[in-house]
Amino acid sequence: MLITRLSTALILIISVTGCAQLGQTSLDSMEPMVPSGADSAIRGGLANGMAEPDPVSGQASPQDMWQRLRAGFALDLDQDNDRIRAQRDWFARHPAYLDRVAKRGERYLHHIVEEAEKRNMPLELALLPVVESAFDPFAYSHGRAAGPWQFIPSTGRMFGLKQDYWADQRRDILASTDAALTYLQRLSERFDGDWLLALASYNAGAGTVSRAITRNQRAGKPTDFWNLDLPSETSAYVPKLIAISQIVADPSAHNLVLHPISDEPYFDVVSTGSQIDLAQAADLAGIAIEELYLLNPSYNQWATSPEGPHRLLVPKANANQFRNALAALPTESRMQWNHYTIRSGDSLSTIARRHGVTVDMIRDVNRLRGNTIIAGDSLLIPVPRADAASYSMSEEQRLASRQSTGVSGRQRVDLLVSPGDTLWDISRRYSVGVRELAKWNNMAPGDPLRVGQSLVVWTTNVAAVSTSSSLRPEMIRKVNYAVRKGDSLYGIANRFNVSVNQIASWNSIDTNRYLRPGQRLTLYVDVRNAF
Repeated sequence: MLITRLSTALILIISVTGCAQLGQTSLDSMEPMVPSGADSAIRGGLANGMAEPDPVSGQASPQDMWQRLRAGFALDLDQDNDRIRAQRDWFARHPAYLDRVAKRGERYLHHIVEEAEKRNMPLELALLPVVESAFDPFAYSHGRAAGPWQFIPSTGRMFGLKQDYWADQRRDILASTDAALTYLQRLSERFDGDWLLALASYNAGAGTVSRAITRNQRAGKPTDFWNLDLPSETSAYVPKLIAISQIVADPSAHNLVLHPISDEPYFDVVSTGSQIDLAQAADLAGIAIEELYLLNPSYNQWATSPEGPHRLLVPKANANQFRNALAALPTESRMQWNHYTIRSGDSLSTIARRHGVTVDMIRDVNRLRGNTIIAGDSLLIPVPRADAASYSMSEEQRLASRQSTGVSGRQRVDLLVSPGDTLWDISRRYSVGVRELAKWNNMAPGDPLRVGQSLVVWTTNVAAVSTSSSLRPEMIRKVNYAVRKGDSLYGIANRFNVSVNQIASWNSIDTNRYLRPGQRLTLYVDVRNAF
């Protein structure tokens, strides 16, 4: 089995959700994570030579992306039932929502359609990101699914989508589209070319669908999608795609006019040959950095990945300018570097924190095998060319933008995670919901917390605010513990008033394995409760 089923959340019929394995996002409220000061053209999409709609039919002219989609539709769009009607009626009642999604998707739709056509797939599948993410490349669901196709971490890695400090390829337009279409093809083959079962499997997992089919076979019931007993989200998932496809097939029948998108590539792929600072790349291409991030949303930081792929997507009209400017720029000038002289008492972790980078990145750049460094030696540290705010859609700045968005009538609390804290505990302490707490911090409700991690809470619980000093970071101490003969994880956890799972997480160890005498463990201990 390629994937495992996640827990199914309660979904309102008017929400539009999905995932490559049950990552969920409420599309009625889903907006791109664009900083509040970003240009409205970046937020809504650019009318890049698009055809005007026919005022009579409500459909765009022949040289339009919607027309190309219609020509490749292959699913049965004549079917109609209560589930489809409920979704279609919701879309029809929310034309502004459809307009936002279309404007957002015009950067990506031409590429997705071309890739689906190359594989001879039904072009209704090119609309699946509408259901999954509303074409928001930064969408992150409560199931930890990310990107336009909403891959969860494990499924993303299964299809070669790297996730590290520099980038998360679940958000990469080229890589994630290739992975999603490959995945859908495999699911279709598993279910003998039945695309509705393939779509259901993309959402719930092939094992879930197979078990539902087996139950119906034993009961003598039909085994098509419409007769299977599937999770509530999955039961609504396929009707959503059919509903949006029916609207695209004939918008005038639903009193809608689709935002026109021209049938031409929006972006070009430019080889950079090496790592490059994104602010510099945007200047060379003559575009806003927000536009560069929206076309290259996989990048978490202020530069492309040192390991590649060494390419950037830029608007087609700017591609030649970028290529020419890049060719004139020496490779060593594409990044800015600090030469840091190691001082007595330094460690790779302190140096990394001081410069806002990771230990692994310092090791890679300086070709270090371990953690040993010598006072007086020099290290190369890559640093951003511009100030942090200039990289307005980096992971750090998107988080800052989300956390700074106030909630009317509530007070902001900044806190640091203490040993033993969970999102649930913190949400109870401050009388807020787990989902809204996760949302304020660009997290999923199931994400683990790290000791010392910064969180923002917007609360009306004044009493909790007055006692928030109990989470002061100075109460937390890092302890390096050497395992002794007879020690167990349970015994150590009990001695330091932490949990076994926390020790396992901090040290990346298997709780089913025995500890070895002399083994070193890192613990984060609240000095008020330990010992």
